[in-house]
Amino acid sequence: MTQTARILAGSLLLGAVTVTALPAIAQVAGDGPVVLEEIIVTAQKRSQNLQEVPASIAVVPASVLENRPGTNIEGLQTLIPSLNFRKGGTSLDSSLFLRGVGTINFAIAAESSVAFVLDGVVLARAGEAFGDLYDVERIEVLRGPQGTLFGKNASAGVVSLVTKRPGDTFGGTLELTAAEGREHKGKVAVDLPLSDTVRARLTGFTGTYDGNITNLYTADPASKKSKVNGYDRKGVRGVVEWDAAEALKWTFIADYRKSEDDSLAEVIGSSPTAGANQAALLSLLSGIDLNGDKTRQVRHNQASLSEEEGWGFSAQADYTVGDHTITSITAWREWDIWGQRDGDWLDRTAAYVGNAFAQLHDYGPQDNRTFSQELRIASPSGQALEYVAGAYYSNSKGDRTFTRDTTVCTASTLAVDATGVRPCLPGASTYVSGTSSATFGSKSESIAGFAQGTLRLTDQLSAIAGLRLTHDKLEAYHNRIPSTAPIDLPGIRRDLSGWVDKASKDNVSGKAGLSYQATDEVSTYATYSRGYKGPAFNVFFNQAANQRNLIKAETVDAYEVGVKSELFGRRALVNVAGFWSKYDNFQANNFDNLNGVVITRLTNAGEVSTKGIEVDSQVRVTEDFRLTGGLAYTDAQIDKFRDATGVLSSARKGESLPLAPKWKLSVGAEYTIAPESLPVDFHLNGTYSYTSGQTSDLGNNPLLHIHSYDLVNVGFAISDKEDRYRLSLFVNNLFDQSFPIQIAPGGPGGSLRYVIPREADRYAGASLRVKFGA
Repeated sequence: MTQTARILAGSLLLGAVTVTALPAIAQVAGDGPVVLEEIIVTAQKRSQNLQEVPASIAVVPASVLENRPGTNIEGLQTLIPSLNFRKGGTSLDSSLFLRGVGTINFAIAAESSVAFVLDGVVLARAGEAFGDLYDVERIEVLRGPQGTLFGKNASAGVVSLVTKRPGDTFGGTLELTAAEGREHKGKVAVDLPLSDTVRARLTGFTGTYDGNITNLYTADPASKKSKVNGYDRKGVRGVVEWDAAEALKWTFIADYRKSEDDSLAEVIGSSPTAGANQAALLSLLSGIDLNGDKTRQVRHNQASLSEEEGWGFSAQADYTVGDHTITSITAWREWDIWGQRDGDWLDRTAAYVGNAFAQLHDYGPQDNRTFSQELRIASPSGQALEYVAGAYYSNSKGDRTFTRDTTVCTASTLAVDATGVRPCLPGASTYVSGTSSATFGSKSESIAGFAQGTLRLTDQLSAIAGLRLTHDKLEAYHNRIPSTAPIDLPGIRRDLSGWVDKASKDNVSGKAGLSYQATDEVSTYATYSRGYKGPAFNVFFNQAANQRNLIKAETVDAYEVGVKSELFGRRALVNVAGFWSKYDNFQANNFDNLNGVVITRLTNAGEVSTKGIEVDSQVRVTEDFRLTGGLAYTDAQIDKFRDATGVLSSARKGESLPLAPKWKLSVGAEYTIAPESLPVDFHLNGTYSYTSGQTSDLGNNPLLHIHSYDLVNVGFAISDKEDRYRLSLFVNNLFDQSFPIQIAPGGPGGSLRYVIPREADRYAGASLRVKFGA
């Protein structure tokens, strides 16, 4: 199917819409009307009907996640067309993109452009959330800068996850899932009413998966495990609600999770460049089918690992004073992660002609601690003036130790064998190895006051205004432990370098606009938003004291117009938004050369802009047949660009930003067959998504172009009439469409490295869900 045909198909199906996912549908009693359920969101820090919020918001409810076993944050990009995900070597290096804007960042003293909020708590590191989704009530995606209400790390948007709350009666759910690739998951959730005023909910989950890539280095009968890019995860969450008084409600939430992922194993998917290196490299890569994004083998003698342990606690108090509500959220979070990678992508210490490295292995831990406090007041709803005002404080600290082991064969006259491979063995006069490490980290402190309100000017016209004053303080440090090598090695410095630097920044963010209720079913709005991302330091492993640099704060001016409508007696919903945003002092990675090694350096790269259209739509055809669909157009490009040395390049104007496909399409359907003559119901569901071509990194290198791809997921389930027992069968990527989510240069001999996700291969599975209790 051509791109035009895909777009037309989506337009004809649901009127050219970009939709998030299938929302929960109201149960219809007797002969009552068939309507869509009201969707409640807290995007503006108060409970509101989605249709009453003058902003582009995508909502993924629990029902969608329950019908798609195994969906995680990465999988949301197939449900929300304007959302993309970059998968790095660990969760530290992974990031979210909205409307084509995100941060490709490896520096500990920098933040993401898309904030992640968990039960009202802003996570200092978005990577804390990049695991499995479990016990979720809904996910709200706020597109565009959200600096007024969410602060300094929301210059591109916010992903807000709300977990389920305790029920009033004893009961729960047990769910077991198994899929190809030895993937197994289990989840149990129990509601425990402890008294008339205290309710609790406990949830536990576990999951394992072997992986989708074969490591030929360990692929033998005696090997314990030859597959990589898998995971082993487990966690628990507890929620307690306490009605302490008629006007006071407490909500306590605690969670703990642990994961051991043997990812990210980047595959070498292309042949080395022609010349003397080619024969040597082909010998070293023996057994690997070098077939681009269809490559599924690696040769690594050091596993790529990402071991994480995280926990957090929050206490939320909601106190009613007259018609107003005062909310306090106090939170503490810790997140520890260990990462390691095979940086030479080979399984042996063997140099080849023209290459400096024989072996390069990186590893080390990072620890993160965050305290936050938010206090706000919300006016009652339905008044001429509705507002939210408050104060926010956060203190976050991160420390990292990074170690690099390097081996080099230095003699250019060393004899080679027929393939051009040099012997490189310990004890040889040409064998030089060294270990160098660095400890570095950052501490950030932020304090802000904010207010946002809507004033009803007439019965139909309202004015929107918001303001946030922020004061940020940032501190970074770096200490080098000298290399043990007797000589300078590429990528390693023997000198000891240490430094500490500080910065502070005051910022004013805001929002202004108008909304107009044209009819009971149709409303329009137009808004201007000023967004902000705080300053940063470029802190990386192999830097010297004179190479540190302060990255200025990133700002964005954003304009959005939209129409929200409910049609055909609330059987259908169509929301349309158009946007244009311009970013100044855009924080981005630039390629640079340091000590003989190509690195990425965080810089203020210049100015970028993004514009496009988003349309959210849902339709309930009959009581048992529901459709959703989505279409997003995004044009994100460079306006002015500076390279790593600060030189402005006019030739790069108009380049596309990475991971910003122009077109994304999503279509979903659910159909229930409920024969009265049988004691069971049958459920059919399916989704289709399309992503157009995109570039993997800055520079528009055609070799780093990710081709367009389609994904079709289908499912079938059978349940009893009360849906207490449900057995589901599913097939993801039905037509086995292979695709990468990232392509990077710098593999051995100029070859390309590919990141291949789980969803790039067809796989089937089954899930059993049992509800118990009242």
